[in-house]
Amino acid sequence: MTTSTNAAGLGLRGWLTLLTLCGATFMTGLDYSIITVALPAIGRDLGFASASDLQWVATACLLPTAALMPLFGRASDMIGRRRLFIVGVASFTLFSLFGALAPSPALLISARAGQGVSAAMIGPTALALMTAAFPEGPRRTRALGVNGALMSLGFVIGTIGGGLITSGLNWRWTMLILFAMGSLVVVGAVTVVPSSAPRSRSRLDVPGAILASGGLFAVVYGISNGGQAGWTSVSTIATLVAAAVLLGTFLAVEARHAAPLVPLRLLRRRTVKWGMAVGLVTFGMCGGATLLLSIYMQDVLGYSPLETGLGFLGEGAAALLAGTLAARLIGARGTVATIVLGLTVQALGTAAMAFLPAHGGPVLLLATSAAMGFGHVLTVVSAITTITSGLDESDQGVAGSLAQMPTFVGAVGVAGLTAIASARTEALAATTTKTLATLGGLHTAFIVAGAVALLGTLTALVLRKTEKDEPVQEPAAELVAR
Repeated sequence: MTTSTNAAGLGLRGWLTLLTLCGATFMTGLDYSIITVALPAIGRDLGFASASDLQWVATACLLPTAALMPLFGRASDMIGRRRLFIVGVASFTLFSLFGALAPSPALLISARAGQGVSAAMIGPTALALMTAAFPEGPRRTRALGVNGALMSLGFVIGTIGGGLITSGLNWRWTMLILFAMGSLVVVGAVTVVPSSAPRSRSRLDVPGAILASGGLFAVVYGISNGGQAGWTSVSTIATLVAAAVLLGTFLAVEARHAAPLVPLRLLRRRTVKWGMAVGLVTFGMCGGATLLLSIYMQDVLGYSPLETGLGFLGEGAAALLAGTLAARLIGARGTVATIVLGLTVQALGTAAMAFLPAHGGPVLLLATSAAMGFGHVLTVVSAITTITSGLDESDQGVAGSLAQMPTFVGAVGVAGLTAIASARTEALAATTTKTLATLGGLHTAFIVAGAVALLGTLTALVLRKTEKDEPVQEPAAELVAR
């Protein structure tokens, strides 16, 4: 069945394909937040020795996802995107089951690492399959809008679901739910997702894969560990220096390789560079502010995990709305104008969190988080559209991995805002109560997050010149569909 009912319509098979691909990315987004809420219960049940050991339940999944995504992005162009997507979803599903049955901390962490490797297969292949299934233009933008909304909604539903499950059932059900979702996605992947471009005959760039994976692993590990070990500690500095050396060497090797892991011509494209920069800003500031909101609700307002999850309902609803409107806005105003609008709304919503009170204020909480979520999804959809537009079909796998990278490297923003909040809290601790000191630190971090998002609009304005210098012609398929 064809999907070209009209320029913007997806058709029945198109919707089934989109739901399958979005279901996979939704599942991986849900995984992180639902397990984070369940961490205390996991620690008590399995007997983790310390909070730092327990944190590896989350970190063990995050590190391989970030480190291996470029490798699997290129591998998907070589062995087939649909094939790697099915392998990724199937393995993620099995590792979810292993996690649910894990009797000890070591086995659970091993299962989480397996989920992380699987998620690194899913991320770039799902996006590449989406761009291949929906030609560049209104249909692709609409598909990316749905995907962006569901990615954000996955986090929100995860926080609510994690609270409900750990309160009423058992933390193992968080893994069993992922197993059930993965099983459905596997069925959809096998039955409705079409094959994409022919496989590349080039060999895998092994040196580039080792350097890129090692460098990205060091970046994310250094950032994740910096808050605990200290930003000036020898281990943190050594890890970040190693990351810089590895990634610098990676760029030098790629420039001389006949079939590089990430072609430098892609990294030199203004649309790719600035799209990734915008993605880094929006993910870093929204991710950091969302984490701080969780601290605000639990440490300042005294919310339970379930109440905290419900506090993110405004953000989730706004994300869905933005996902449905993104395609229309991009079609009417272009990606640059939509990015400017998105980052501005995100900035204003985040900065307004500086007015959150020490008691009450649920309306302001829902309104500000909704504004942040709305602007964030508009920006994400526009940034991914920018990165993936105007590229050859053979480059979509790598482009998919590049478009996903800001999601994980955005941990820089999370770490930075957390450090700002902690420093300001310590400065206020001697002059006020613990609750008010915490609130003051959070207010300062919210203002900084809003200011950085607003400065990100300058990056978007650079894209305006990019659009003029690198015009993208509309594919013939879209013209025929009209």
